[in-house]
Amino acid sequence: MIERIEHQGTLLAFILRAGFSEPGIHFFTPNDFSQQLGYMRHPAGKTILPHYHVLHQREVHQTQEVLVLRRGKLRVDFYASDLSYLESRVLGAGDIILLASGGHGFEALEEIEMIEIKQGPYMGDEDKVRFDPVSPGKVQVK
Repeated sequence: MIERIEHQGTLLAFILRAGFSEPGIHFFTPNDFSQQLGYMRHPAGKTILPHYHVLHQREVHQTQEVLVLRRGKLRVDFYASDLSYLESRVLGAGDIILLASGGHGFEALEEIEMIEIKQGPYMGDEDKVRFDPVSPGKVQVK
């Protein structure tokens, strides 16, 4: 239900499958990640105290993004920092992935609806480098 995709000791992505369900609060990302991915399950009547978040200046060096697949099937291809293809995973409805580092590409295997969450400000074409995808005959879904 929880999967870490790593390459040479570096976390590329974290997948939280739709079927994950445990009571309490669970954060899956290290504290130093610019995106934090957590899961909460509380019983009816549980109170979460009102709060606000204190202003802190933060420095973000790399964009991390979270995708929430609402409908369909999506293949996610993972690439090393040298742009070489590594492997792929298939996400289904309700799955969530945090893309932490390395390269990634996608193919919609069915019509999809998804939500993307990432920190800003977005810098347009300055924010990413595009490269050729893995050829279909070399895809390795794990």
